[in-house]
Amino acid sequence: MNYFVKGNPDLCIGCRTCMIGCVVVHEGKHIFEVDPDSYNFNPRLHMVKTAKISVPVQCKHCENPACMAACPVQAIYQEDHRVLINTDKCIGCKACATACPFGAIDIVSLAGTRQADGSERKVANKCDLCNNIAGGPACVRVCPTQALSLVTEEDLGDAMEKKRMEAARNAYMEIHPQNGG
Repeated sequence: MNYFVKGNPDLCIGCRTCMIGCVVVHEGKHIFEVDPDSYNFNPRLHMVKTAKISVPVQCKHCENPACMAACPVQAIYQEDHRVLINTDKCIGCKACATACPFGAIDIVSLAGTRQADGSERKVANKCDLCNNIAGGPACVRVCPTQALSLVTEEDLGDAMEKKRMEAARNAYMEIHPQNGG
């Protein structure tokens, strides 16, 4: 089973610290040393913020990813409980972004690279659960309200079992209301 990050809109305050943590961990501390106007700020998640709700949206690392099926050059693959993009193979065709049911994939300029025609090279960009970065997803680690959590197979199994038990209790109480509370 692939892991994913779950956001709790009841705890999220929309501060966007998760977005900054994501960029810092993927790009390094040097982002604080460069001119903000000359730097492409490309977080691998996005904040949805309205008057009533805020929560980050990011890749759910689907078991049968539509983005992977749509990729004509097989730049998207599954490895170690996550869905990853090989940016060396990516041609920036946008098929994955169009196929993603969550809108979790962006097409971004790859800093310092050019196409054969001189234009900026663009590639797909999405959450990789901080692949090969110690400590796991930075967004989870930096969230000041603990609104984000990494969901693993064990966590999902525990949640499903809890829901099944609750459903069984509710069904029993409908049949036997006299035995309630």
